[in-house]
Amino acid sequence: MPVKGSSKLSETFLAALASGNCAGTAEALNAGCQCVSLDRQALVGALARDPRDGALQAMLAESRPHLFADSMAFVSARHVKRMADVVAAIEDVVALPAWQDTVLAWAPESARRPAKAAGVFLGYDFHLGADGPQLIEINTNAGGGLLNAILGRAQRACCNEVAEAMEAMQGSDAADLEARFVEMFRAEWRAERGEVVLRSIAIVDEAPQEQYLLPEFLLFQRLFERHGITAWICDPAELVHTGAGLTLHGQPVDLVYNRLTDFALEAPASRALREAWFAGSAVITPHPRAHALYADKRNLVLLSDPARLRSLGVGEGSIATVVAGVPRTEAVVREQADDFWARRRRLFFKPASGFGSRGAYRGDKLTKRVFEEILAGDYIAQALVPPTERRLEVEGATVDLKMDLRNYVYRGEVQLVTARLYRGQTTNFRTPGGGFAPVLAVPCEHGEEGAGA
Repeated sequence: MPVKGSSKLSETFLAALASGNCAGTAEALNAGCQCVSLDRQALVGALARDPRDGALQAMLAESRPHLFADSMAFVSARHVKRMADVVAAIEDVVALPAWQDTVLAWAPESARRPAKAAGVFLGYDFHLGADGPQLIEINTNAGGGLLNAILGRAQRACCNEVAEAMEAMQGSDAADLEARFVEMFRAEWRAERGEVVLRSIAIVDEAPQEQYLLPEFLLFQRLFERHGITAWICDPAELVHTGAGLTLHGQPVDLVYNRLTDFALEAPASRALREAWFAGSAVITPHPRAHALYADKRNLVLLSDPARLRSLGVGEGSIATVVAGVPRTEAVVREQADDFWARRRRLFFKPASGFGSRGAYRGDKLTKRVFEEILAGDYIAQALVPPTERRLEVEGATVDLKMDLRNYVYRGEVQLVTARLYRGQTTNFRTPGGGFAPVLAVPCEHGEEGAGA
């Protein structure tokens, strides 16, 4: 049965497909396909797999209404592939001993402890610039992977153009992704412990009941339990470390799924985790070393500098891919204050050890007072790459929402690509019509398969 759609959009869509211009097709869909694709009732059904899930559904509806966007986002298959190429090239860089020696030299002590576990849910976050995808940052405890796997179950083709694009692509369904996520945690365990059975996982964050992504913690707990692994959600201060290992209320903890933003495990509440990390008595993932190797924002300075990469022994092919995909990034130093101030409108300032949007500023919004605080702190300045937009109808009005793209990555493999739609300076999950959105990769030619969520 045909799906109602705009004839003008159909013409644009088909013309772009015929020309092989998948980027133009994606732009046309983001601007012209304003219909709702999220089936809220189907989303409720996707979540209702446990007797305890009624409270979870209520939590999402009442206190987190903007966690999920009402529509999907469109990205060309070429851009999806380009992001994967950048990820793979950075993985090659990070594997080099010279890279590790360089970035660990400025890392905290806890990051220098060797580890065989790689770290789950690396998040490579991109904006789509004029020259293609541009890596804005890497995160080591990227949230939303499981939420987005489930979100993919609740999408419907809302117009002819989307139906065609969905037909043309092949993607993993939620059950496949969930199984891969569980296997990822087991792979982390095997890397450190061999074939010993993984029995228990503690999902750890500061005051977890107050965290905005608590629903995802609960979903992970259910997922682990369905796969025969005991799982708890706790604050790091609840953990105890003794000579016998790490425990939670007397129960042994095999593996910690670490959602803390205390990346170096230096806070007093993280004492038991820090002791367990140094003793090797529990597998912690992601861990301080992973953050230092990937997510310290000072690393972006190296990644955007071809001469520095060359000096570390990076091959020319990887250098070309990385430098093309990472906006120029500089360490902010007081000696160059006048220069940074003069160029501020073309820069985005971020604390080197920060996370999310805390302490981050667009240069064109800076006051002299805030700029002085930046000079006194440990900041990097990144060439500004404005996010692309997704036009939607929200509460009867047409609005342009900003869009960024997150690649969930494990050991160099992109598991899932998703979008976050928002208004304001940074992603906030407070925007009507915004939130996580599945990415549908638009094929470049008839019959060409894309990749998406």
